[in-house]
Amino acid sequence: MPLVPPPRPASQPASDIPPTSVLTANQPEWTVGDLAGALKRTLEDAFGHVRLRGEISGYRGQHGSGHAYFSLKDGQARIDAVVWKGVFGRLRQKPQEGLEVIATGRITTFAGKSSYQIVVESLEPAGLGAWMALLEERKKQLTAEGLFAPEHKRAIPYLPRVVGVVTSPTGAVIRDILHRLEDRFPRPVLVWPVRVQGDGAAEEVAAAIRGFNALTQGGPIPRPDVLIVARGGGSIEDLWAFNEECVVRAAFESAIPLISAVGHETDTTLIDYVSDRRAPTPTGAAEMAVPVRADLIATVADLSARGIGAVGRRIERDRADLRALGRALPGADALLAAKRQRLDLAEARLAPALAAGASRHRARLQLLLDRMARRSPDVALANARARLGRIDHRPLTALRNDVQRKGEALVQLGRRLVVARDASLERARALQARRADRLLALSDRHAQAGARGVERRRDRLEGLAQLLGSLSYRAVLDRGYVLVRDAAGLPVRRAAEAAAAARLSLQFSDGTVAAVPEGTSDPSLPPKPGRRGSTPASPTPGRRASARAAATRQGSLFEA
Repeated sequence: MPLVPPPRPASQPASDIPPTSVLTANQPEWTVGDLAGALKRTLEDAFGHVRLRGEISGYRGQHGSGHAYFSLKDGQARIDAVVWKGVFGRLRQKPQEGLEVIATGRITTFAGKSSYQIVVESLEPAGLGAWMALLEERKKQLTAEGLFAPEHKRAIPYLPRVVGVVTSPTGAVIRDILHRLEDRFPRPVLVWPVRVQGDGAAEEVAAAIRGFNALTQGGPIPRPDVLIVARGGGSIEDLWAFNEECVVRAAFESAIPLISAVGHETDTTLIDYVSDRRAPTPTGAAEMAVPVRADLIATVADLSARGIGAVGRRIERDRADLRALGRALPGADALLAAKRQRLDLAEARLAPALAAGASRHRARLQLLLDRMARRSPDVALANARARLGRIDHRPLTALRNDVQRKGEALVQLGRRLVVARDASLERARALQARRADRLLALSDRHAQAGARGVERRRDRLEGLAQLLGSLSYRAVLDRGYVLVRDAAGLPVRRAAEAAAAARLSLQFSDGTVAAVPEGTSDPSLPPKPGRRGSTPASPTPGRRASARAAATRQGSLFEA
């Protein structure tokens, strides 16, 4: 609500106007929250919905909460903008740094910063030039990624069993495609209905392409062999869904060959670059998908006739060749005449050859019989028996002589071994004696060296002990000095330190005595000897009085 002072009544004279202090006292008080709320309601009532043109600045992507924050600026001013998480996913045009857009939304305030902002509900590029610039930028990005490379293109099947169509089910496009398929070659058609423009159209087209690819071969729903993504003509804004990155990537990832038929022949979208074939119109896409059935039948009939004629001509030509080859072949008599002649000659030579072979074998057999008669086994056996009779007892005598000879050699060898053993034992005893003498000598040398070492170390130890005695502070204590320590057991080297200590210990050569500095009292020590209430004598001038006073103070340190 506007914040204005109440009007002054017309009858009230100017002289009756109360002073400024009175007016200020009568105005109502506002809290900061109430004032911020009133300003918010006033601004939202005055600017419910606006279309704001400007350049996007400061965009860094979605926040962790899913909201997007940026600014819209021109050459004169800037305004903060926010896109809520639920709206961001529905935006056809996503924010981009430096992009000039037309934002539609409502103006409101943000009380936390005392600023006003626009809550964006939709974004669209500002003008055709902005659309084309955005299209070219996206095309360059996807080209750099290799999505439009020719090596990724696949051939369209010549005669697909099932054709899949992604388009609007209510437009003229699907009827044109069905009529053209029916005229050329009727095929089963699966239609995936989608929106082809407006919010969410790109996501539906991408989901349809991926849905067709998700179908399995042999499933309840047949998987298409070719896909047609079609839409009628329109402006660049109407065809923008087919320029979205999600649609282009879905077409690139499709394992089914894809034909794009978006718009008229002069219309170009990014899906045309990534698809395997681009059709100028949806009707052209149907013509690319299937051949003409009549032309196919005529072609098959022509090929069949040509095949039959070619086979007939080949058979006739082979038959003529066979007849020519048959006439060139010789007859059976001509082939067998030479063989018959060779057989007759072999038969004529066979009888003399058999007779000659038998004669040779007969003569060889007679020679063997004569040799056997001369070297009969009976004769060889008789000769062996005669030789055995002549030998008689000669082997036994030879064996005995050999045993005797070996025995004598063995006795001699034993004697030699005894002599060698005694000599070896004598050498071992001598070696052992020499080693024992050497061991005794080494033992004596070791004992002498050990004694000398012990003597040297004893002398060195005595020298160190004497040095320790001469350098030890206990020797100084024996000469009448005292070592003063504080309560912590640390030596006291200054009189000021002794005066500041609460308690002292005096170490003599024969023991330790506790003491306190003069002017302090230690409850743990016994009282001084002497008369009660007596005071120490005042020091008097002179060396004797000073010595007596010093002796008196020194004597107080020995009190137990």
